[in-house]
Amino acid sequence: MTEQNIRAELFRSLHVPGTPLVLVNAWDAASARIVAAAGARAVATTSAGASWSLGTPDGDALGREAAVDLVRRVAAAVPVPVSADIESGYGATPAEVAATVRAVIEAGAVGVNIEDARHDAGSPLRDVADQSARIAAARAAADSAGVPLFVNARIDTFLSGVAGVDETVTRAVAYVAAGADGIFVPGVTDPATVRALVEGVPAPLNVLAGPGAPAVSDLAALGVARVSLGSAVAEAAYAVARRAADEAFGAGTYRALADAIDYGTLNTLMG
Repeated sequence: MTEQNIRAELFRSLHVPGTPLVLVNAWDAASARIVAAAGARAVATTSAGASWSLGTPDGDALGREAAVDLVRRVAAAVPVPVSADIESGYGATPAEVAATVRAVIEAGAVGVNIEDARHDAGSPLRDVADQSARIAAARAAADSAGVPLFVNARIDTFLSGVAGVDETVTRAVAYVAAGADGIFVPGVTDPATVRALVEGVPAPLNVLAGPGAPAVSDLAALGVARVSLGSAVAEAAYAVARRAADEAFGAGTYRALADAIDYGTLNTLMG
């Protein structure tokens, strides 16, 4: 068994309802190392943070090559399993999604997030059959590579505000049948709704958490198997940059920098 296969099996084993895997999403090698050094059992990328760090908006604008390069850097930087946020797959067809999956596996990833959101002028969500075909292509690509990739199907019903629990569960059932291993439903943290999703979704449930969301322990009690912080960590980091700039250009002071990780610590961590 290869080292990547070992990491893939480990990553898969971490998705336990009631004992959730907590992912503090990274957007570059440095943030990945910081998260890993804090005790992370795995590292997941955030497409939004990665895109912003490269001067690109989130929403399938980054492109496969840049996304895969980011995954390669993160996977090489940490000793734990890495899951790649590949947005909707960086391709118009299932075959192109499969090409993306093969590329991120070669880059070292052992998991992927694939979303059903659309970023064109059409419907906010892909048709279920279309998305199922894309997930099936991702599953087939991973199987052909011989890596038990964890395919996390992101359902944007709540995030886009177009549907609720019933449609989410319908999509989840179809995506699991197509080869998804887990279901990610961002945009919902209400305990009753989370409980309904846990009961209805036939796979480990991933929720997106942040300020105002229930604590990890409370989500665990609801049966959640994975808790992601998504783009919120990158947003908070960039907020520090803005506060520092506003303060330096305004009052001419530097209080925003008071809680920084010191140079020596960061430099040693990167060594």
